[in-house]
Amino acid sequence: MELLKTLIWIVNLLSAAGIIVLVLMQHGKGADMGAAFGSGSSGSLFGASGSANFLSRTTAIAAVVFFSTSMALAYLSGGGKDNLGVMGGKIEQVAPQIPAGAPNNKASGPASKIPE
Repeated sequence: MELLKTLIWIVNLLSAAGIIVLVLMQHGKGADMGAAFGSGSSGSLFGASGSANFLSRTTAIAAVVFFSTSMALAYLSGGGKDNLGVMGGKIEQVAPQIPAGAPNNKASGPASKIPE
């Protein structure tokens, strides 16, 4: 099981790095306006219009892989169980402790009165 988790972690990290690289490689919509006025910003690695389709589709695929691996890791780590983390899944009802010498409002008799 640990081997499977390790493989999913590796795929998750690679897809996250791929998303970062792919998003940084894409050009914004403002770059098209600069190309219309001849600033030469339309030259890219994949051509003027081919990069948008290739990079956006590849980014979408990497995002699907990232979210799928994230959900798989959450499921394999026991995220759906009713565990309470550091409390260990146990909640014990403990009666409140009243310190010695403190007035007890629920008690009756002369011992519960506060001397004035």
